[in-house]
Amino acid sequence: MKIIVDDLSGPEIAGFLDEHVREMRSITPPESKHALDLDALRRPEITFWSVLDDGDLVGCGAIKRLDAEHAEVKSMRTAPSRKRSGTASLLLEHIISEARRMGLARLSLETGAAGFFLPAGCTRSSGSATANPSGTTGPTRTACS
Repeated sequence: MKIIVDDLSGPEIAGFLDEHVREMRSITPPESKHALDLDALRRPEITFWSVLDDGDLVGCGAIKRLDAEHAEVKSMRTAPSRKRSGTASLLLEHIISEARRMGLARLSLETGAAGFFLPAGCTRSSGSATANPSGTTGPTRTACS
């Protein structure tokens, strides 16, 4: 598999993200719809990656810089046919490595609580996890809050 920075200009990623936004909006309550559409992902504070396997799009993810030392993981998705294949783990390792390279000290993930979000590790009505990509102090991930 190959992970590339994606400029979000291709029709394949546009369709992949459209499906992601539709799915997120269908499973989250109206007051908690935070999935970013294509235009929102094109903002300068966002770095977006696509995962390709023999040229096929199998996953994506992004980070959104919140300040000089903190970013949030956004828009992680694995193609339905590739779930439980290691694609998301590979991508998350890449994102953490890139966050470290960018000098970020904190990387957060906010999720919902429905069963769909259990792979993210949170089981409450809402949750967040924080990683320390610098690897210098603190845990690599905190419990959901």
